[in-house]
Amino acid sequence: MSPSEDVIAVILAGGKGTRLQPYTISLPKPLMPLGEHPILEIVIKQLRAAGIKKIIICVGYLEMLIRAYFGDGSKFGVEITYSSEDEPLGTAAPLTLIENQLDCTFVFMNGDVFTDVDFHSLIEYHRNQAANATVALSSRNVHIDFGVIEVNQDDEFLLWNEKPTLKYLVSMGIYVLEPSVIDLIPPGFSNIPDLIVKLKQSKQRVIGYRHDGYWLDIGRHEDYVDACQDVQEKGIDNWICKRQLL
Repeated sequence: MSPSEDVIAVILAGGKGTRLQPYTISLPKPLMPLGEHPILEIVIKQLRAAGIKKIIICVGYLEMLIRAYFGDGSKFGVEITYSSEDEPLGTAAPLTLIENQLDCTFVFMNGDVFTDVDFHSLIEYHRNQAANATVALSSRNVHIDFGVIEVNQDDEFLLWNEKPTLKYLVSMGIYVLEPSVIDLIPPGFSNIPDLIVKLKQSKQRVIGYRHDGYWLDIGRHEDYVDACQDVQEKGIDNWICKRQLL
């Protein structure tokens, strides 16, 4: 059996996408097109290729458009159900609405992630590490256009670093979680960073999975422009491999 075949995917698709306005005034962010396909369709095809056939989409803003496009998922070879929130719950609390449906390892991710991450490897890594939560990570460089000065407690000069480039690991908005983590989500509004911190404080095993490949958050306008250009130049097959097209 594939390591992903007994895994459920939960996709967050309820946000208003305010950073992409005015496009998202009449179109939910997960339906923003990359080439001929909405980003969420690409995500679903990638999950299906990894052997994940059961998907729960958490919807809210303009949810009728998402439901109309994806339906029950049969045309994409998966089973799709929906969870609707009456008011914004943040990025973690939507899990509490579907807790009774999550009795196995599950992928939890944003619906606007454009990446070539290998979901097989991610899930296998999570299980081999016996983790309660795995956070997919990407490396990002931030260039500082100024001379960075360090001083001591008496403001005496210590170091001059001219226009440095700082390297960080950032969350890709993709997680692999065990059902037990939902018990730590408080009632009401709650976000994923708060949950991850609470898991660590509760001595549960939280690990990172470093992805060295392609990743863009198309909720950012500049990343969306880059993603559209990359699809136009390279074609969508770079992100949906031959196996994923079967």
